[in-house]
Amino acid sequence: KESSANAELFLFLVMRSFLEEVADEVRRKYGSFEDIVFVLPNRRSGTFLKNYIGRDTRSTVFAPEIYSIEQFVEVISGISYATSTEQLFELYQAYLETEGDKKESFLEFSKWAGTLLSDFDEIDRYLIPHRKIFSYLSDINEVNHWYLQKERTPLMEEYIRFWNSLDSLYKGFRKRLLSHKRGHEGLVYRRAYESIEDYLNSLNGSRHIFIGFNALNEAESRIIQTILNRPGSEIYWDIDQYFLDEGYHDAGLFIRRHLNTWKYFRDHPISGTSAHYLTPKNIEITGVPKYVSQAKYIGHLIGKIQEEEGGLLQNTALVLGDESLLNPVLNSLPSLSKGVNITMGYPITSTTLNGLFTQFIELYLHHDTRGWYYKNILNFISQPHIDLLLSSEVPDASQKLRLEIQNKNLTFLTVDFLKSYFKADTDLLFNPRNYKPEYFLRSCSLLVDRLRGILETEDDRSMEVEYLFSFFTIFNQLTEWTLHFPYIKDIATIQALYRELLIQQKIDFQGEPLEGLQIMGMLESRVLDFETVIISSVNEGILPAGKTSNSFIPYDVKKELGLPTYKEKDAVYTYHFYRLLQRASKVYLIYNTEPDVLVGGEPSRLIHQLRNDRNVSGSIAHQIGISAIQPADNMVFKIPKNDNLMVAIEHIAGKGFSPTSLSQYIRDPLEFYKRTILKIEDSPSVDETVDPRTMGTIIHNSLEELLQPFVGAYLSRERLEAIKPSIEDLVRRHFIQFYDEAALHQGQNSLAYKVIIRYLLNFIDYEIQQLQHHQIKLLGLEMDLSIDLDIPEISFPVRLRGKLDRVDEVDGRIRILDYKTGRVKLSDMNVVNWEDLTSDPERDKAFQVLCYALLYLEHQKIDDMEAGILSFRNFNEGFLSFGTKKTTRARDRDTTIDQEVLQRFKTELKRLICEICNIALPIEEKVE
Repeated sequence: KESSANAELFLFLVMRSFLEEVADEVRRKYGSFEDIVFVLPNRRSGTFLKNYIGRDTRSTVFAPEIYSIEQFVEVISGISYATSTEQLFELYQAYLETEGDKKESFLEFSKWAGTLLSDFDEIDRYLIPHRKIFSYLSDINEVNHWYLQKERTPLMEEYIRFWNSLDSLYKGFRKRLLSHKRGHEGLVYRRAYESIEDYLNSLNGSRHIFIGFNALNEAESRIIQTILNRPGSEIYWDIDQYFLDEGYHDAGLFIRRHLNTWKYFRDHPISGTSAHYLTPKNIEITGVPKYVSQAKYIGHLIGKIQEEEGGLLQNTALVLGDESLLNPVLNSLPSLSKGVNITMGYPITSTTLNGLFTQFIELYLHHDTRGWYYKNILNFISQPHIDLLLSSEVPDASQKLRLEIQNKNLTFLTVDFLKSYFKADTDLLFNPRNYKPEYFLRSCSLLVDRLRGILETEDDRSMEVEYLFSFFTIFNQLTEWTLHFPYIKDIATIQALYRELLIQQKIDFQGEPLEGLQIMGMLESRVLDFETVIISSVNEGILPAGKTSNSFIPYDVKKELGLPTYKEKDAVYTYHFYRLLQRASKVYLIYNTEPDVLVGGEPSRLIHQLRNDRNVSGSIAHQIGISAIQPADNMVFKIPKNDNLMVAIEHIAGKGFSPTSLSQYIRDPLEFYKRTILKIEDSPSVDETVDPRTMGTIIHNSLEELLQPFVGAYLSRERLEAIKPSIEDLVRRHFIQFYDEAALHQGQNSLAYKVIIRYLLNFIDYEIQQLQHHQIKLLGLEMDLSIDLDIPEISFPVRLRGKLDRVDEVDGRIRILDYKTGRVKLSDMNVVNWEDLTSDPERDKAFQVLCYALLYLEHQKIDDMEAGILSFRNFNEGFLSFGTKKTTRARDRDTTIDQEVLQRFKTELKRLICEICNIALPIEEKVE
């Protein structure tokens, strides 16, 4: 305890914050804080100022009034701030009154209204005469677009009319807000400036002290200058003299402007400057890849600081350049002795409950007459809380529902289908009345209440109950708006408003604001000083934001009228960045090193500027951090064969190796291990469109049924022509075994269905064409055959098994025909070097037909035959037979498969199987 107290005393003596210095000076100058009004950039700085005043006060006194600038102008203006959603509705009402019959729907309007609201806000903050700027914009757009056209099209007329209507829209919007004594921020600032004299006349001797300002909009600037003209009012700037003296430095840009333009500074010196920036500092710049790595590194860094400081983090701030890092950072923090104070609030967009309600909205947004789209259902049942709603009568209900959808390839699901899984909650979740916004929102509120009732019974779910209250508030607000505004009439509009409210809704963290590690955004750090500062995401496009502009007002117009451009906005962040560094002794700057992101792909210019500053560059250490990775000694993945693995291989061998599994081993032994030994298949999924494997199955099954009556007989033109009319119905019956019948008439599935029919008709035509030159007798279809292999090197039985698509007799010679739906080349069927059969994946089709030939010849004991492939992709190539060639360039090929050919094939086959069954040889990944 004693060492902890000494450490706190040491920190107090080492660094006095800007707010402490101002508080002491005001006390010395005026004796007390009675009748003093402090105005600061934000509320948080007011909390710290109040603490400093109270800490050094030895008797009971009247506390000063402390305002943030937003609160202060609200007091002066006499109107309150409207929320962004209230502004949206009021603007749309004004739009309806202005546009008449030319109006857009509320949903379409909301897509561009945010930009217009931002421009209105900026126009009022900078006290721009609205007639002047809207007339300016109208003239510019009329000149820039189509000015050479003699006659305007309706589209041109509508475009120009929109710009001409902005002044009326602005006035209507302003009038509606003021009638409710409300205003957007810019309007509140404009009204405050217009009312400043009335405010000052109502005062009785109050002194105003402005603290820590930098960039001021025109309304703020005029309000502050007007108040400074009264005796006793002062302003303290939080700026290091170094930045004022360096005329090029953006950190001092605004304050230098104020010094040059304000009349106040003709008679008053500047107050609040310091000389801390060039004091000794340790600045560590670290680049780490990706956002999660930043969070992990921050957690490591804070743990290290806590250990070095003896558990004290009293004067440490973590400033998140990108506030989306809050969640991963919180999950990466070590155990802290003094806790954490978070100023930003926890966004409910980050809660799992948001995922549930977002997917619930998506369900109805994508519902149509066929039912609920399967992807939305799968997303919905994947939410963590959905098991609370699924039927307890069906164990693992969500998994069984998912499997049934996937196994049956169900694209759209009906209420009757879902009822067996959701039982009592079916009417709540899948009610046809919910297509109307008022009923849908009622179901959302009931869903919140249903979940609350379940979660309140579980002790560890108290936070989720807190989150539910926020969602309940959102749905109540949406319900109120739906009843009040008739143009909210579909789920898409509900979704847009839900997203708008979701952004605004945050859950405040509870804690002691003056103790422990302080986590905040850049703007919340204003006027506050810390001994140790960590800033994350110091990347270009984030700090500063760069040339981003969400405005209808062109850059040159902004320059002409004195509105801020990206130049001024960058300077704002430059000031905040350097102000944090002024009094700090330890600074850690962290940036993302990865270039493959939309924003923040390179270190910020602020880092480059800092490193190139000769006055501080000696205090900077720059490093790149990467995750600790232990490289593997051998990059080729190998699986040693143990007794258990050999038992599995022996079982497969006894059951019979198939040509497909052996081809799989030739292509990649690791894939053979996963699929054939471990039986690991691809994750099941719903095939919305026919995939090649399913198409092949449908073709094989249809051909087997189509040709079954011909087995044992010679093919004839008349009989083949006679079966053509039955093909379409036959394909339909096999198609709907895999897909809903509605798929036959929709999109790509309809095309696939017609392609299969065309393939089979082409096949029959091909057979008829062959009958002009050959006599063909069909001997068998889909023949299951297996044989025992005599391999002395293997101590257990080994079998070869396979299914032959078709065996026929062409002009007295036996032929095995394998159907393929993919494209096959004749060169794939040639063998020059027999070793290639078991080493070259390009020979897998030749390998398979030789397996079929071996199976058939071992059963029938005939001297020779042919075997090959018929590809449905290229019928024009005809029957692609297996053949041997003496050299790769030789034109002659021998298509006869006799005992000599089979003996050579057996040698390669046995060598392959010996490799698979040899316990000493690992299963090794094939590297290209």
